[in-house]
Amino acid sequence: MATTSDISRGAFIRLNGELGVVMEYEHVTPNKTRAMYHVKLRNIRTGKIIEHRYRSGETVDMERVETKELQYIYKEGDALVCMDTTTYEQTMIDGSLVGDTLKFVKEEMLISVGFDSDENPIFAEAPTFVELEITYTEPGLKGDTATNTLKPATLETGAEIRIPLFVDTGEIVRIDTRTGEYVERVKK
Repeated sequence: MATTSDISRGAFIRLNGELGVVMEYEHVTPNKTRAMYHVKLRNIRTGKIIEHRYRSGETVDMERVETKELQYIYKEGDALVCMDTTTYEQTMIDGSLVGDTLKFVKEEMLISVGFDSDENPIFAEAPTFVELEITYTEPGLKGDTATNTLKPATLETGAEIRIPLFVDTGEIVRIDTRTGEYVERVKK
């Protein structure tokens, strides 16, 4: 069993049956009391931030998580079929593990998947930035780059985002999957 001295940023801890990743931790020694660890965790399943205090030397339920880059092949119902590009082994991953970023993922993209000690997928993350083609948007105005006005656009994955007026149908744009916002136009 691990103790509080084993806590580090990025470590996975099971707290009240839920798995969380350590975002921040601080060793605190208040006056005339025992030393404590203030730990800030992000719940893997819900994404909520949890703050917890451990006494120094207390046992901690640390989880070993292995992260692999898998290639997304196709969607089957609510599940994603992904393949390990080195062993060609296919794995079914629940689409809810990817979350809202699933609308920006297209076939053949690499996704980062975390597996617990029993080889069960526990989280999946899409790439931070993706490049997608615009399949439909209203015609733009040439030279209109001075204003910050945005118009709706549909991407090749079916996702809808807001883009600047000067971007047209058929162009490739870079999207931040964390926020779903337009970053820049990709030069061909």
